[in-house]
Amino acid sequence: GRVVTGCNVENAAYGVALCAECGLVSELVNSGGGRLVAFACVNAHGDAISPCGRCRQLLMEHGGPDLQLAMPGGTMTMQEVLPGAFGTGDLDQVRDDIQEDM
Repeated sequence: GRVVTGCNVENAAYGVALCAECGLVSELVNSGGGRLVAFACVNAHGDAISPCGRCRQLLMEHGGPDLQLAMPGGTMTMQEVLPGAFGTGDLDQVRDDIQEDM
C-alpha cells in the first residue's frame, strides 16, 4: 500500500473551496489509482473531523463500503457513515430499467 494525501484549498468565493478529500482523490487517481482502505482528515489541532456529504460520496466511490474512516467518535466503516449510498449499481439498475422499457 501507499499513503496518499490531500489538503483543503479555500477560495474567496464560498462554495468553490476544495475539501481535502477532493485533493486526496485527485492525487490517488494521478498517482496510479487503486482503492482507498483507510481515511483520516484532521483539523488544525489534529482532531479527526467528519467528511461532508459530497466528500462521503467521493470516498464511497474510491474506497467502497468497507473503507475505514477515523471519525470524531472513533473508527467507522463507510457503510456506517453513508448508509444507502448511491453508486454504480444504482446506475446499472437505471440502465437495465430503461432497456426493459424499450
